[in-house]
Amino acid sequence: MTRFLLAASLALAVLFAASAARSADLPSLFGGPFSLIDETGARVAPDSYAGKFMLVYFGYSYCPDICPTDLAVVGQALDSLGPLVERVQPLLISVDPERDRWESLAAFTDAFHPALVGLTGTEAEVAAAAKAYRVHRRKFRLDGASEDDYLVDHSTLTYLMGPDGRFVTMFPRGTTPARMTEVLRKYLSG
Repeated sequence: MTRFLLAASLALAVLFAASAARSADLPSLFGGPFSLIDETGARVAPDSYAGKFMLVYFGYSYCPDICPTDLAVVGQALDSLGPLVERVQPLLISVDPERDRWESLAAFTDAFHPALVGLTGTEAEVAAAAKAYRVHRRKFRLDGASEDDYLVDHSTLTYLMGPDGRFVTMFPRGTTPARMTEVLRKYLSG
C-alpha cells in the first residue's frame, strides 16, 4: 500500500510540475460529470449541488484508519466555518461500491459531520467518477483473508470544487483542520 501511495503522490507531483506553465488548464484536470446515488437513494450529479462549493473526498466506510482520520479533519474544518458552512456541500464518494450501499452510508458519514453526504453507485459509475477526479483505487487482500475481507488502496486528496462545479484547489493528506478552515474561508468569503 505504501508503494502505491508513493507512486500516486509522485504521479501527482509530476502532473503539477507539468501543469505549472499552464495553470489556466488546472481547473479542467480534476472533476467532471458523475451520476451516483446519495445516501437517501436519490440519483445525483454535480449540478445537484450547483451554487455550492463541493468538498469532495474519495474513501469508503470499511477503511480502517485513513478515511476516518481525513473525514474527521473535514468535519472539524466545517464546524469551524460558522455560517459559511451553508455554502459548502461535503461529499464522500465511495471507492468501494461492492460494500458501500446507499442504505448504509448515512450511518458512516453522520459520524463525521451532519452535512457530509455519502455517494455510491455501480462499479462503472464509481469508476467514472474516480477517473474524472484522477483518483486511483485498487482492491487488495492480505494473505489469508477471506473473499469479503479486503482493503482498497486509494488516493487521499480532498478536492474543493467551485459553485460552478470547476476545480478550485485540493487538500493533501495531513492538512490540519485549521489550515483547511483558513483556505475554505478564503474562497467562501470572496
